[in-house]
Amino acid sequence: MYIHDLRNAEGEKQSKKRLGRGIGSGIGKTSGKGHKGQNARSGGGVRPGFEGGQNPLYRRIPSKGFSNAKFKKVYSTVNVGALNVFDANSEVDAISLLEKGLLSKIEKDGVKILGNGELKVALKIKANKFTNSAKEKITAIGGTVEEA
Repeated sequence: MYIHDLRNAEGEKQSKKRLGRGIGSGIGKTSGKGHKGQNARSGGGVRPGFEGGQNPLYRRIPSKGFSNAKFKKVYSTVNVGALNVFDANSEVDAISLLEKGLLSKIEKDGVKILGNGELKVALKIKANKFTNSAKEKITAIGGTVEEA
């Protein structure tokens, strides 16, 4: 294939609608705007959200109340059973979890270790949060837990 062989896909390019070019075009005279009225005028039309003078939806909905969602803690989570990919007595932190592919990204509040699965190797684990069951499983096998 050469550059001069390239063509646009079928229907990709459309010619612009030429308004006001005679009665035979189908969009002559009023150019598809009908007769008179606000939308027929130049600069006509209404702003987004305008409902013809009726109280618009964004003003009818109550704005009171409080949501705690913006204060929610968000952690990247890893189960204890997934940590068996590390060698015995190695240090495990957020960066090493990323490198091993156990995390896709580190959330804003850091890493939380959950207690699902069985840990078979003793590890030194540094994370922002641990569940109680995760702490028990790690320390039971001889590993250490460090909350950052």
